[in-house]
Amino acid sequence: MLDLTSVVVGPACTWRLAQYGAEVIKVEAPEGDLMRGLGGASRTGQHSGTYLHLNRGKRNISLDLKKPGARDVMARLLEWADVVVANMRPHALERLGLDAASVRARHPNTIHCLITGYGTDGPYAGRPTYDSVVQGASGVAGLFGARDGEPSYVPMVVCDHVVGEIAAGAILAAVIRRNAGAGGSSIEVPMFETMAAFVLQEHLAQQSFDPPVGPAGDQRLLNPRNKPLRTADGWISVTINTDPQVRAFLRAVAREDLLEDERFATVAARARNVQEWFEVRGAGLSGKTTREWLAIFGAADIAAMPCHTLESLSDDPHLAAVGLMSPERHPTEGAVTAIRSTIRQEGAYPDPGAFAQPRGWETRAILEGIGIDADEIAALLDSGAAIQVPRPW
Repeated sequence: MLDLTSVVVGPACTWRLAQYGAEVIKVEAPEGDLMRGLGGASRTGQHSGTYLHLNRGKRNISLDLKKPGARDVMARLLEWADVVVANMRPHALERLGLDAASVRARHPNTIHCLITGYGTDGPYAGRPTYDSVVQGASGVAGLFGARDGEPSYVPMVVCDHVVGEIAAGAILAAVIRRNAGAGGSSIEVPMFETMAAFVLQEHLAQQSFDPPVGPAGDQRLLNPRNKPLRTADGWISVTINTDPQVRAFLRAVAREDLLEDERFATVAARARNVQEWFEVRGAGLSGKTTREWLAIFGAADIAAMPCHTLESLSDDPHLAAVGLMSPERHPTEGAVTAIRSTIRQEGAYPDPGAFAQPRGWETRAILEGIGIDADEIAALLDSGAAIQVPRPW
């Protein structure tokens, strides 16, 4: 697989496929992936934490595609690759001859996946975008406005992660079709439409009918009280959906007086009286600690967990027990934390793959692997068409 992606949405896609066992060669420009610096400080300035996590398990070659020799190398890489993934703007890909039409004209059995901001068949095609812009355009930020009175961003690049995972699934589906004899395919995964569909699948709601049977929006999710609940020493996340869970919750919080209240007796009744139900649900937890409530709710089989901070999440005992994170040594960054795949198969988690490589870490080895001879490699490196990073040993 040839990885022509950068920042988050594309690397999240190709990281997932690397975890599934794909051999991934990441092509980086001389200036490097923006996420090397954008994801926060690092020891060397070359590998942010985000970059380390989203680019492990990939081999790295650095090419300057403005130079003719690098274009020739890219042509050889395209002969090697059976899947190409890109998240450049469509016109940039066309200029480089790396768009789906150009690639598949030469290699019809190749699967080409373009992850783009906006579908190329619409008026927004080709516009620049980032996760926060998509959060605004798709209505994700507006959901906070409906609940809290003003729009807000989810404080992580959630659109990039969601769309990257969807693109990985689309590529795997294309591989299955090709293996069944259907040949290669051209895939386009637009961020805007994908996230708009996510929002509308839940929040078109009563406007899904013609004529509408009520306002748009799931009123439970948009209720201002639909938030973690304060305890004596922190916050707790609790969800109560079924009628038995509601009765168990009312007993747990000493509100037996509401057990026969018709407003809360059924799912439909609670939906009609969502404001009153959330007032009941959110009241009265400040008298006990989070640990005490977790014990009470656990005994009642109610879904509840502590509302972690960024600091406490890393210390969660379940995550420690399953080994989600582990220490390792990076050749340039020293001691770092690795995060493995969360998907378990046949009782085991896949090998997380090697560390995220410095830019151009395997340039020479990859050039050799696609059949370029030593003299040509030397010329490519001397001209700057290809860059091999010096090894620290």
